[in-house]
Amino acid sequence: MELQFMLKSCCRYLLLVAMPLICFPAELFAQPSSETELAQIKALFDKPDPITWLITGDSITHGALHTHGFRSYPEHFAERIRWEMRRVRDVVINTGISGDRVPGLAGDLEHRLLRFKPTVVSIMMGMNDATAGPEGRDAFRTGYLELIDRLRKESNALILLHTPNPITPVAGERRGDLPAYAQIIREVAEDRGVALCDQEKRWQEYIAARKTDINYLLNDGTIHPNGQGHVLFAHEMCKTLGIYDPDSNTGRLYLP
Repeated sequence: MELQFMLKSCCRYLLLVAMPLICFPAELFAQPSSETELAQIKALFDKPDPITWLITGDSITHGALHTHGFRSYPEHFAERIRWEMRRVRDVVINTGISGDRVPGLAGDLEHRLLRFKPTVVSIMMGMNDATAGPEGRDAFRTGYLELIDRLRKESNALILLHTPNPITPVAGERRGDLPAYAQIIREVAEDRGVALCDQEKRWQEYIAARKTDINYLLNDGTIHPNGQGHVLFAHEMCKTLGIYDPDSNTGRLYLP
């Protein structure tokens, strides 16, 4: 009888504990991965279905004034996608607004994003949010997480976040906490498993390797990229998505 009892106990253990682990692979319990999201975006290029790219942000994405008529990074990206890659039925929409912050985008999400039913959403925010300084970090993090959660709930879009470009010491008077905000964006991307294009890191690496001055990439000596700065943005975005071609017209564009 004692042996039968032990056998029954072992069977119950297998059914209650061991079997669920056998039936459900470990990856089902894993956290979402930013690499997985990026791989899903890259996989879109292998299909003929047209992609709707929604690119949004603040004045830098807007491309207003400070490019002096040169193309902004969304325009370079559109040239790469729609012409050089011959994805002529793809649509690239830019809804960046000068002076905007994460709460502004969240409050206007239907008009600026959801109504377009995008396949991929690209967001570059933080430059203006950083003026809130260290005291604004928690609100920025919370707002960005809530924004991504809304996108997940209210759309089927894949998401690509960008860190903003570095700035000059002059601009640091108001935005000296910008590196901390860039780090928050990295952490938000990792936490929610969305893809990341680390523009801030790339700019720092480029400046250090070329021993160049950041002002060659900025128009106003503070925060706004000039035409060449937008080229660097576009190159890094294309490299992140695996579509950069140094021999293409967009890939050969001049960088100081």
